[in-house]
Amino acid sequence: MVYLAQSQYLLLLLIVPLLFVVHAVLLRMRKRRIERLGNPELVAKLMPDASRGKGWLKLSLLAAAWFFFVIGLARPQLGARLKEHQSQGVEVMIALDVSNSMLAEDYSPNRLERSKLAISRLVDRLQGDRIGLVVFAGEAFVQLPITADYVSAKIFLGSIDTRSVPIQGTDLAEALMASARSFSTQSERSRAIVLITDGEDHEGEAIEAAKTIAEQGIRIYCIGVGSPQGKPIPQPGGGLMKDAQGEIVVSRLDEDILQEIAGIGQGKYVRAGGSEFGLNPIIDDIRTIDKEQFNSVVFEDFDEQYMYFFAIALFFLI
Repeated sequence: MVYLAQSQYLLLLLIVPLLFVVHAVLLRMRKRRIERLGNPELVAKLMPDASRGKGWLKLSLLAAAWFFFVIGLARPQLGARLKEHQSQGVEVMIALDVSNSMLAEDYSPNRLERSKLAISRLVDRLQGDRIGLVVFAGEAFVQLPITADYVSAKIFLGSIDTRSVPIQGTDLAEALMASARSFSTQSERSRAIVLITDGEDHEGEAIEAAKTIAEQGIRIYCIGVGSPQGKPIPQPGGGLMKDAQGEIVVSRLDEDILQEIAGIGQGKYVRAGGSEFGLNPIIDDIRTIDKEQFNSVVFEDFDEQYMYFFAIALFFLI
């Protein structure tokens, strides 16, 4: 398979037919000037060494040189063959709370954006591990299936906001179960869930879900986002969220339930804070999990071929 890394340069090939058109016009003008001097046949006899085809030959060689030079500029690459890639690591499913309470501004600019930045930094530290992403509020969705493609993980991460899940609320149980169902391996090791939320569980079934998941050998880590004293929730159109009685809603971090979930899942609970957002102790602990060998099909790196086309262009130019 041939791939052109900078295909926009192919537009320069339009110059090739233009060269021939300009040359034909110049020859036509030259012929008219000769006709002013006298009989063309007589003038031709006065210039026996003049060649009619040499100009076209030179132009053809120049056009060929330009053609291959432009192809080289477009950077043709060979590769993109599928091959099996083996790596050792852990599968990590990140469950990110995208409910409206994550808009509270305990962190700058808010809980959700700060969490996304922390996940991005976590992805940068993964080595051979696989990562997946679940977003949840009143229900949970798999935003990114388990993958070793960290670039795609960051792209999907950047598109997340509170509108990613249409039903509001915070269903921790559904988030945990959706994450557990998303692993590609059924090994009783090398699987971990990182739950990032303010802990306000509106359904009350998270503990039972954590027990079910722990029985499968999946570790559960929890990062509490927010503060115990809480913060009001800004509204997209301005102002603060209010309840049915007109009181301002204050979203508080519920650490108790997150600590209990992490304890059941043989993981750790960390309150988000500092520049590393509490991820360092969790990453260090994940490193201790037994690694598993993964087989995946990936594209081989492309091999640059432009230098060969530049060499051909130089040959024709000379």
